[in-house]
Amino acid sequence: MNKQKTPLVHISKRKAMPWWSAWAIRAAAIVLALLVSAVVTMLLTKQNPLEVYSTIWTGAFGTARKTWILAQGIAILLCVSLAVAPAFRMRFWNLGAEGQVLAGGLATAICMILLGDRIPNAALIPIMIVCAIAAGALWGLLPAVCKAKWGTNETLFTLMMNYVATQLVAYCVIVWEVPKGAGKIGIINQSSEAGWLPQIGPYKYLLNILVVLVLTVLMYVYLNYTKHGYELSVVGESEHTARYVGIKVDRVIIRTMLLSGAICGVAGLLLVGGTDHTITTTIAGGRGFTAVMVAWLAKFNPIFMIFTSFLLVFLDRGASEISTKFMLNHSFGDILTGIILFFIIGSEFFINYRIHFRKAEKKEADTHV
Repeated sequence: MNKQKTPLVHISKRKAMPWWSAWAIRAAAIVLALLVSAVVTMLLTKQNPLEVYSTIWTGAFGTARKTWILAQGIAILLCVSLAVAPAFRMRFWNLGAEGQVLAGGLATAICMILLGDRIPNAALIPIMIVCAIAAGALWGLLPAVCKAKWGTNETLFTLMMNYVATQLVAYCVIVWEVPKGAGKIGIINQSSEAGWLPQIGPYKYLLNILVVLVLTVLMYVYLNYTKHGYELSVVGESEHTARYVGIKVDRVIIRTMLLSGAICGVAGLLLVGGTDHTITTTIAGGRGFTAVMVAWLAKFNPIFMIFTSFLLVFLDRGASEISTKFMLNHSFGDILTGIILFFIIGSEFFINYRIHFRKAEKKEADTHV
């Protein structure tokens, strides 16, 4: 009888791997990514890869100002990543962070424009904070309620909310554009600085960084040491199990998305009131989608998100510097970034799964006595 042969290659789920082994695999992936990037650099540009890597570092840390800008970029990306992490841990696929940031930023801008010359900063800034958080939370609440009550697809719903927020911002920009016909609002309250968040130290970025660090600690505690964090983890594992043990799943969905939207609203507040002092349709800068990668790579751990946020912002700043110094298309920097991310993401496969190869079958020789 013909025996059924085992597959040449098959994949099995690994048991829990020690943390040091997982990080060793990630480190090896980064080394391989740098080697492949070096080869690509030599083939495409004829440049010295070491000089290119040095330029990436210079682009991020070359001057004190560059370092502060890097830290600001990390802080805002981390803030949005903290927002999407609870929803994704609950397996609610919130792709609407971009719109939620815009909603918070627009609410901030409206307060600055309409109330800037009427009330003092001591009253205006608290109103801005409340309105930004409320606007972001509302933008997260709508898809949550529809999901909880009618089972709508949250992925499509949150994506479409991004477009609605973008068009609302575009409309308001046209209404308040300065000067008329410019297609942009410009710096809001530039002369009076009404509604501008207070500056700490010589750079305007420190306040944003401190706020996000506090949010990071609070989110870590919330996800790992509170009843609400436990409940959303149970819902993420199995809604049926959650209902069986008495967790009100609908309430958890709504509560979690309110939290996600509120934190995105804070990001919009920090951008409009803290650093940019204006509102545009692109002020979120794609962070709502990049944050998904940051949260996923960090396994939804707020502390690890600091490092993944740093990696992505560092590579982006370096890509810009490469383009400037070597007179290359910005796409080349993106190619290097893509290679490095490909290896890092690919390493997660080897952390979670094991590859088995079929052992060579020994042929039985006929023996004749």
